[in-house]
Amino acid sequence: MTQSIKIDPFGFREYDARWIYEKDINEQGITNLGKGLGTQIKQHTKKENPRIIVGHDYRSYSEKIKLALIKGLVSTGCFVEDVGLSLSPMVYFAQFNLDADAVAMVTASHNENGWTGVKMGIKKGLTHAPEEMKELKEITLNQNFTKGKGNEKQIKDFDKVYKEDLISKNKLKKEIKAVVACGNGTAGIFAPDILRGIGCEVIELDCNLDWNFPKYNPNPEDLEMLHAIAKSVKENNADIGFGFDGDGDRVGVIDNEGNEIFSDKIGLLIARNLSNSHKNSKFIVDVKSTGLYSTDKILNKNQCETLYWKTGHSHIKRKVYNEKALAGFEKSGHFFFNQPLGYGYDDGINSAIQVCHLLNNQEKKMSEIMKELPTTYQSPTMAPFCKDEEKYNVVNEMIKEFKKIKDQKIKIDNQEIKEIITVNGVRFSFEDGSWGLIRASSNKPSLVVVTESPTSDERKLNIFKFIDETLMRTGKIGEYDQKI
Repeated sequence: MTQSIKIDPFGFREYDARWIYEKDINEQGITNLGKGLGTQIKQHTKKENPRIIVGHDYRSYSEKIKLALIKGLVSTGCFVEDVGLSLSPMVYFAQFNLDADAVAMVTASHNENGWTGVKMGIKKGLTHAPEEMKELKEITLNQNFTKGKGNEKQIKDFDKVYKEDLISKNKLKKEIKAVVACGNGTAGIFAPDILRGIGCEVIELDCNLDWNFPKYNPNPEDLEMLHAIAKSVKENNADIGFGFDGDGDRVGVIDNEGNEIFSDKIGLLIARNLSNSHKNSKFIVDVKSTGLYSTDKILNKNQCETLYWKTGHSHIKRKVYNEKALAGFEKSGHFFFNQPLGYGYDDGINSAIQVCHLLNNQEKKMSEIMKELPTTYQSPTMAPFCKDEEKYNVVNEMIKEFKKIKDQKIKIDNQEIKEIITVNGVRFSFEDGSWGLIRASSNKPSLVVVTESPTSDERKLNIFKFIDETLMRTGKIGEYDQKI
């Protein structure tokens, strides 16, 4: 008996696809996704047999899912080149290195066990944006598939090529002692080798692969993971601590004193460092990022411009590409380095390397470099539950609500809103540089809430309380994943 096709339409998200395996999608559904993607790649490349790089992360079921995906791709005429167990950035790199037409990486990144997904892209260095996802969804659900004669081949030892590419360009002059934490995710077989290769002394933390994630999910925004790194940094008297997510495209950073540094602040430090040798550059940051970029004296002195843009690796990557920016930084830890520093895609290990260069260029400890930035009080990224089918409507309500508050000059914690950015949800800023953000999560049934104040911790809390009360009045909000 042939298996019926199961594929939940909500799995097609803004810039990748994510499902709970077997509950929301089954193997036959994955094969149809492969047929849809293969059809789409052929339409875009106008090739009968486009070459597509495929890899998978270290979850127990990822290889099985990859094989089901490949079956679909091959049936449309794609020539699949399988690089095996990979990080997302290794698959992106392979597209450049092997000059292929497209990529498909089987991963659910840092999502809990049970989740699966695919990150995919056609144009080199870019991943699907909402338009391509919508197109893929329509092809797949309507089963408008092309047929062809494809094939597949294994590319052996490509991990060595990827590692060597990063090591050869990035040798350090001085040894940096780094705690490298991988939360038992796939980065464990990449990050320690590469960082040792450039000249770091590496202390490994949870780098053995274990798809049960026995301690916590490999998510560098997760406070539990960050606290474990901080403890190890202090115990080992390390210069820096790095935490990588499940598929290696994001990094979290802990300074030598064990303080977590939100990735947007790391981005600002890297941007400052780069601006000295790349004057008049452009940087792209997401709407969850610190307000300090727009007022930074070093970036201004070096005549660099910063644009705030939509959160999401695909959006920032594309904006960096379209604006020919030198780099892009996302608060979640996705960093994008354009030529000559990288190929434009997000690679958590390359991001960690750029932090090592920062330490390599200065005779200062990370905590001292951090103190050169103005102090701000930032909340972590908080995600209150909100149904997928309701979250965008709730956000639209919030945009209207906060525009009304601004127009009517209603004060929040004794200040009026002076600016509203609506490229992605609503980000509202005050005279003193404090701000709050509400947007819909792109890959989970939740909203995203962030606040920051350069004035005081209390002000940060008051802005959050106002957001929380406003959201609760909608009646559509559930539990938060974490809360200040």
